[in-house]
Amino acid sequence: MKGFAMRYGTLIAVLAAFAATGSEATAQSYDIVLSGGRVMDPESGLEAVRHVGIRDGTIAAISESPLDGATVVDVGGLVVAPGFIDLHAHGQDLYSSQLQARDGVTTALELEGGTGDVEEWYGSREGKAVIHCGATASHGAARRLALGGREEAVRLAADLEQVAVMENRLRDELGRGALGIGYGIQYTPGARREEIHRLFELAAEEGATNFVHIRYAGVVEPGSSIEAVHEMIANAAGTGASVHIVHLGSSGLHQVPSLLSMIEGAHERGLDVTTEVYPYTAASTDIRAAIFDPGWRERFGSDYGDIEWGATGARLTEETFNQRRAEGGRIIAHIIPREMFELALAHPMVMVASDGVPFVDGRGHPRGAGTFARVLGRYVREQGLLSLMDALSKMTLMPARRLEAYVPQMADKGRIRVGADADITVFDPDTVIDNATFEAPTQPSSGIEHVIVGGTFVVRDAELVEVAFPGQAIRRD
Repeated sequence: MKGFAMRYGTLIAVLAAFAATGSEATAQSYDIVLSGGRVMDPESGLEAVRHVGIRDGTIAAISESPLDGATVVDVGGLVVAPGFIDLHAHGQDLYSSQLQARDGVTTALELEGGTGDVEEWYGSREGKAVIHCGATASHGAARRLALGGREEAVRLAADLEQVAVMENRLRDELGRGALGIGYGIQYTPGARREEIHRLFELAAEEGATNFVHIRYAGVVEPGSSIEAVHEMIANAAGTGASVHIVHLGSSGLHQVPSLLSMIEGAHERGLDVTTEVYPYTAASTDIRAAIFDPGWRERFGSDYGDIEWGATGARLTEETFNQRRAEGGRIIAHIIPREMFELALAHPMVMVASDGVPFVDGRGHPRGAGTFARVLGRYVREQGLLSLMDALSKMTLMPARRLEAYVPQMADKGRIRVGADADITVFDPDTVIDNATFEAPTQPSSGIEHVIVGGTFVVRDAELVEVAFPGQAIRRD
């Protein structure tokens, strides 16, 4: 009887163990498994072959052993990285977002220009977004409102009552979820320093960041890039607000080394000042912008032939420049010294952001389609300007950290860790490269094999998934 009891007990234990194993297997079944890839996580420093299990839009496992899942994708030989986060994406239309997805981007935010109506902006994208999206409240739009909607508002000085109207509008928009305040100060030359300082005070009160196209670009004093960055650092110091200076290459030009030193010094002294760069020698904007007011050639150290008419690719002359400026339209300005943006790109404090603009009839700046693959292919693999892990940090973790203090959603992006959002880019480090050029700016990047947004493939086997719209709104709480 005793032996029977022992054998019966053993049988029960075996059955219990089998049941437990079955339950564990069920618990460990995943929606998607990325199997055998080179997982690279800038936050933890992990760089090793792992199997990544995704369930319900979240990274649920990172395992040294193989995992089971409804969809198992062999990613051996490929890098599994956090999805790229673009803090400066003006191209928020479907076509631009699809091109960015093929460049590895999973979150694209309109932070410099922003929007004049947060609810309308987010509402128009609900259920239609390929990748995650979000926007700041626009200083320029608030300014036009305060000055009666007049077209010439960009050049008019505002009195304190009008500044108060801006403050109220921006405060309301922040309350509706805007991701900070976006400024194009060089486009609004009527905005006095007092106006900007008061809005920095507002941002500090609200705990939000100022995303700023600085007041000047160029080497001519007064009105140099150095003077413009001085204004930003002074406002940060005087108000306690945080500031992110956009596209340091095109705003800094030949003064990039001094600007980097200033930003680094401010950071070391406790000020929250950050910046970004895109990896191209040309900028893009509207030819009517105040940037091209008389004196621009001296400020930029450039000439008419450096300006390309966006619609045709033709270089301008003094005559055609004046004609086009009267008409308006987008240009590409070949004015950024290569050594300057490369210096910024290699600096440990500088993030990568595209400043991509919408494409019109297949024309535009290639940065909207190729920025991230260009960094990985040309400046990591080919030139060795920075390491792969450092480049990934500039595209993922650093942008997430720029926002996460007051946008909690971002604390689960930019990382490959259990519990993080399943926003993942899988690429071939040996082949990843940009294909977009100034002549053919909408050519998608190569080597971006899979892109997952919120646990859903938007790029699979290097092809766009046309019917996938998993992108969610990124909003301030």
